[in-house]
Amino acid sequence: MDCCRHVNPFRACAGLRGLGYLMVALVAAIAAASYYAVVVYAWGPVLLDGGAAAAGAAAVLAAFHVLLAMIMWCYLMVVFTDPGSVPENWRHDAEYSGDPGSSSEEQGSAPRYCSRCQNGKPPRCHHCSVCNRCVLKMDHHCIWVVNCVGARNYKYFLLFLVYTFAETVLDTLVLIPNFIEFFQDESRRSSSPGDTAILFVAFVLNLAFVLSLLCFIGMHTSLVTSNTTSIEVHERKKSVSWKYDLGWRRNLEQVFGTKKLFWFVPLYSTEDLHNIPALRGLEFPTRSDAIV
Repeated sequence: MDCCRHVNPFRACAGLRGLGYLMVALVAAIAAASYYAVVVYAWGPVLLDGGAAAAGAAAVLAAFHVLLAMIMWCYLMVVFTDPGSVPENWRHDAEYSGDPGSSSEEQGSAPRYCSRCQNGKPPRCHHCSVCNRCVLKMDHHCIWVVNCVGARNYKYFLLFLVYTFAETVLDTLVLIPNFIEFFQDESRRSSSPGDTAILFVAFVLNLAFVLSLLCFIGMHTSLVTSNTTSIEVHERKKSVSWKYDLGWRRNLEQVFGTKKLFWFVPLYSTEDLHNIPALRGLEFPTRSDAIV
């Protein structure tokens, strides 16, 4: 019994980081198969052959590569952007000023402290057992990006989902003729067994990603428009009115910023970073009429 008391169950969470690297390798393999199926086998030869179909092939390949570039850009930003670390020796404003009615009290919660980080916890901050640190406005730890998703990379994560969904939809649609060919008699197939297998796998995997990402994007759309994180869903259900819900337009700006030209790229304007505290992850505006 004594030995059980010293077992740290959070050590098992560290294994998720190793699993994350395997998931990254899996995604890279799927992307490679899709690239071969769409570009090398299905539509590249159509473009090279010229003729009336070449214009359509050029449009498909252009869209494919633009979406792929955006996916890679957003993915790298999610992976290498710090989701938000709590400053060392951070304390709530109320603790500094001695005013019990300021900062966290105004947001309906007492000052919080993380015993593992030995540091204060800003509003909406949570400790990640995989990263072994507190993350500002933590949404979840994503094994697909080997990183936490938090205040400072949540937008990049959402864009990664949207562009990946668009890419998989495109791949699925343009590979349908080749997928149908898979079920023809072997004597009527125009491709080798190896190519046919790759086309079949690429089509099925892209279709599976379309269906799963559709559900995931729908969930996060609901979260963004209500200014809620995945962790806060249960807390929100217990409140009469969610204190961070400022209306769908302002909620979007809390994640994407006010400059709409920047909404579609994994970047923020300097003005938004300066004027929107929520993007930094330490302070969040709340509703004055919120009822807990």
